[in-house]
Amino acid sequence: MAASSKRKKNPTRVSGNPAKRVSGNPANTPVIEAGPVTIGDWIGAARLRTLPLAIAPVVIGTGAARSTGPEFHWVIALACLAVAVLLQIGVNFANDYSDGIRGTDAVRVGPARLTASGRVKPRTVLIIGLVFFALAAVVGLLIVIRTEQWWLLAVGAACIVAAWFYTGGKRPYGYFGLGEVFVFVFFGLVATLGTTWVQVFQLPQQAWLGAIAAGLFACAVLLANNLRDIDQDRLVGKRTLTVLIGRRPTQALFTLFVLVPFGILAFIALLYPIAWVGLLALLAGLPAILIVWTYRQAKELVIALALTSLTALLYAGALFWAFAG
Repeated sequence: MAASSKRKKNPTRVSGNPAKRVSGNPANTPVIEAGPVTIGDWIGAARLRTLPLAIAPVVIGTGAARSTGPEFHWVIALACLAVAVLLQIGVNFANDYSDGIRGTDAVRVGPARLTASGRVKPRTVLIIGLVFFALAAVVGLLIVIRTEQWWLLAVGAACIVAAWFYTGGKRPYGYFGLGEVFVFVFFGLVATLGTTWVQVFQLPQQAWLGAIAAGLFACAVLLANNLRDIDQDRLVGKRTLTVLIGRRPTQALFTLFVLVPFGILAFIALLYPIAWVGLLALLAGLPAILIVWTYRQAKELVIALALTSLTALLYAGALFWAFAG
């Protein structure tokens, strides 16, 4: 019997032009479309496991504000929380877009991204990110109007600019080993101190201490993320701090970033004894450190990332209880 000239259909589809390759992908592999995008894919792109990093500084900052007096500005506190969460989600979608069009996410260990997978048009992902940035800006503007702290408009603009240029633009700072610096400043200092300031118009010592702790936890999460992607980032030329210093120094730095906040906690507990409850956060932090030092497969670091985020949230809750109690 003569062989049939018909080829068997391949269920795996290539997004767009089958001959199109991803720029920056050393393997020069095509973008594979794994099927229609689902609600779960959109939720995954929002990277909900990172949201504790947005919530923690607001909780700490609100607790520090409460420590200055009994009045609780709950409307402003909730508005700060909304700004932080909306910005975080906006950053995540912006990163999905920017890394996707560069080809950085074409070879990755973590969950597939919308842009890199080819299932969603890059422009659509970008628009979603910009919508979240816009919503954060609107809520932030309402806070400024309510508090009449007009100079905060510049701070809000700086937050959005920093969020975009983490992976966006021609020379994103996240590609040149500066991600941890900006994360510490904006997810730690700005988010925590800003939350305290708009509520009580002062920055007590406890706000500064809590801001440093929040920033260190955020940096630890970023290190875990970049350690997971170190091999892929090297291949595509993404020079994160982890790529620049290597695995062992990254593991040591991660450990330092997770444990130093508990040294700060011990100091805070001298004035606010309830803060000792925050040591319970080590139940999540210590396993994260163990995974970072003993992992065999990069995907194990996803668990370390989630545990570190949980550590930050538990720590923040303990400080709020101590400051507001």
